[in-house]
Amino acid sequence: MKQFIIFGIICLIIAGIYFYIQKNIGDLRPALLPSKKNPTLPPASKQTSKMGESIDIPLKLPDGYNIGIFAKNLGKARDLTLSARGTMLVSDPDGGRVIAMPDKNNDGIADENIILLEGLRSPHGIAFYNKWLFVAEEDKIIRYEFDEVNLKAKQDRLLFALPSGGRHFTRSITFDNSGKMFVSLGSTCDVCFEKHPWIGAVIISDADGKTPEIFAKGLRNAVFLTTNPKTQEIWGTEMGRDFLGDNTPPDEINILKSGGNYGWPVCYGNRIYDQSFGQETPTYCDDTVAPVYNIAAHSAPLGLKFIDSSQFPDWNGDLLVAYHGSWNRSAPIGYKVVRLDVDGSTVKSEEDFLAGFLEGSEAYGRPVDIEFDKSGYLYLSDDKRGVVYIVSSP
Repeated sequence: MKQFIIFGIICLIIAGIYFYIQKNIGDLRPALLPSKKNPTLPPASKQTSKMGESIDIPLKLPDGYNIGIFAKNLGKARDLTLSARGTMLVSDPDGGRVIAMPDKNNDGIADENIILLEGLRSPHGIAFYNKWLFVAEEDKIIRYEFDEVNLKAKQDRLLFALPSGGRHFTRSITFDNSGKMFVSLGSTCDVCFEKHPWIGAVIISDADGKTPEIFAKGLRNAVFLTTNPKTQEIWGTEMGRDFLGDNTPPDEINILKSGGNYGWPVCYGNRIYDQSFGQETPTYCDDTVAPVYNIAAHSAPLGLKFIDSSQFPDWNGDLLVAYHGSWNRSAPIGYKVVRLDVDGSTVKSEEDFLAGFLEGSEAYGRPVDIEFDKSGYLYLSDDKRGVVYIVSSP
């Protein structure tokens, strides 16, 4: 009898945990389960690219565009960057690696995966400026000499240390054309006041790492940054806080301005006071910077890239954004790449560019970062499948 009572209590606890997750957290399956496979997909349905290996998942692109696999077996493939001579690099934070993916015969398939750096502490942001390769680990920024011929990297110097992460440990890098380096640091928590002023902010310094200081603050998790080639403005994605329901708060696209306060943790969206957090007063939000564009809550926007490629001439100046996909939502959302119609500093509309990663509550993959090569081919990393895709235009 005692055993039945214990068994019943265990069942009640499990049921309680399940219903709590369903009500307060959402559907975790797309984010946590292995990549969905579809062995029943007929060979005729395989997606093909002018370049790259064919794929057997039903991804959807505009008419005439094609997608293939450029490289695979990349661990948690995240940030992409292109070297001066056209070698694509990707970071693998979980593996502590930066990987080079040369394609010397230009067939759209990486010749091999070369481990350029390893044994790093959650490396995420990678960027080239002049002859240098910059790598953002969780707790520091290091500059490397990059040997393009032999595909090797040698440490030049530690530029500056960063405070350790917590809930959001990734750090990303971008440069403007004057050589200013911008580094984003996500928050240690969902919503809180941080002890270190650099957390939940974007830091600016020169390429030598001298006198790093806060450029913009109030950014919960501006995971990726990019430079608008037309205006040299720094644009960034921003993930809103969790546990306020399926549709609140919105995720964001921000144009980062020197000295700007973007509101977190007191405000979200278009200067909306976070009553659930309940700190400060609503008037605090009046002096914060509103996002340039609100994204559906929990879409989890990551990599973003302006289109200035000859392969996509009709969309020159528009913005591609990778939506990594939700975990804190009853009905999953995101899991796609969208195109934002950009007019100057205004986003006019949004439409899907690459969809099909999500099927019901199961995901084939989770898109992360976007990069173009010099020929205009588009590359997309996927940290769920551990691959980088290549997309060709009509």
